[in-house]
Amino acid sequence: MNSKQRQTLIRVLTLIAVIAISVYIFSIRDKAEDLAKFGLPGIFLLSILANATVFLPAPGIFFVFAMGAVFSPISVAIAAGAGATIGELVGYLAGYGGSIVVERVEKYERIKTWMETHPKLNYLAITILAFIPNPFFDLAGLAAGTLRIPVLNFLFFCWIGKTAKMLVFAFAGSSTMNWFG
Repeated sequence: MNSKQRQTLIRVLTLIAVIAISVYIFSIRDKAEDLAKFGLPGIFLLSILANATVFLPAPGIFFVFAMGAVFSPISVAIAAGAGATIGELVGYLAGYGGSIVVERVEKYERIKTWMETHPKLNYLAITILAFIPNPFFDLAGLAAGTLRIPVLNFLFFCWIGKTAKMLVFAFAGSSTMNWFG
């Protein structure tokens, strides 16, 4: 097997793995609330699952909002932020294995091109996109993998953005529930 065939095989296997993980997590989304009984480890696991999907919605943010009223919002944010960061590895690895998942998708190409032309701002972009609730972070993760941004750097800046976002939602949940209590 030559290197082009090996690369094609890796890309196809990565695509199959990403699709399988996303479909599985999407299929069990209704059972996600069951993880709440496990406390902070449950929040961590749910965040992994909610963020491991690529382009399929999962109930992560709403769960963090609700759990912010039950547990310490800071603890919820740390657990959810760490889980979300680990979950985002799926998109990063899909990009690292080959961007076949989104080749020729305009928004992906724009994010990737921007990251290629502004390498000194990549970490800031990862942090900001991880913080903003938006469906485009999967594209940023794919681009980061494609561009071979070091995985530890990707994880660190993703964690900062995800944890800050979870902190906002956990405190919002805590504050909202205090209105009723």
